[in-house]
This record gives sequence, structure tokens and C-alpha cells, in this order.
Amino acid sequence: MIQKINKRNLFIAFLAVFALIQFKVIDKSPIEINPESDFLIIEQAPKEVVELIQTSCYDCHSNLTTYPWYSNIAPVSWWLKGHIDKGRGKLNFSEWDSYSIEESDTLKVKSADMIEKKWMPILTYKIIHKKSRLSDEQRALLIGWLKK
Repeated sequence: MIQKINKRNLFIAFLAVFALIQFKVIDKSPIEINPESDFLIIEQAPKEVVELIQTSCYDCHSNLTTYPWYSNIAPVSWWLKGHIDKGRGKLNFSEWDSYSIEESDTLKVKSADMIEKKWMPILTYKIIHKKSRLSDEQRALLIGWLKK
């Protein structure tokens, strides 16, 4: 009897905490963007490259994030927001004009290297976003274009 009460109380406490943390929402406010500052515009990417980068990279590495339904559920939303902030901090395609020529060249080479090693897009993103999965041909196209 005591174990049942304890398990029940524990479950109720868990539900209460889970409900309370839902009030700590992440900031998903749109960020003003200047299309002229965008990587794909500045670098004059071909249509195939534009589609691949927008589908596989922009949610975490631009100010044009499309937040999925699960971004409304804490604590997953907190992890997601931290991941996006970290991704934008390392590389933000929406602010490409803020990088020097040396920085942008380095970022392109690093991006190609990450794609080549299959480190990007990350596994957790590919599992949920099937369209972000790159075939060997798509990977080769991106790597070749980024290293040109």
C-alpha cells in the first residue's frame, strides 16, 4: 500500500513539475533579416545548392528557423533553442555579410569538411527531418560547390 501511494505521489509530482516547466517558453520571435546579407544571395548559389542548404542547414544556421511542433514542449524546447543558438553562433547564413573574406572562406571549407565527414546535418536532425538527409550525390554537389 505504501509503495502504491509513493508511486502515485511521485507520478503526480512529476506531472506537476512537467506542467509548471511549460510556462518557461523559448523565444521564437522572428529575427529581422536583410535578404542582401544572405549567404545564398551573396555567393550566388545555383538552384540545386540553394534547395539543399535551405533544407539541410537553415533551421539551425540561419535566422529563418522553422520551429517544429515539439519546440513548444519543455524541456525539449530548451535543448532545441540551445542547439539553434549554438549553431547560429558558429555559422549564420543570414548574416553572411558580417564575415570577412577570410572568415567566409574558412566557414565554407569547414562546412564542406563537416558534410564530407557526415557530421552535418546532425543525426538528431536527420532522424526527425527526413528531407535533410543528403544522398552521396547531394553531398558531393555541396562539397564541390563550397570548395570552389
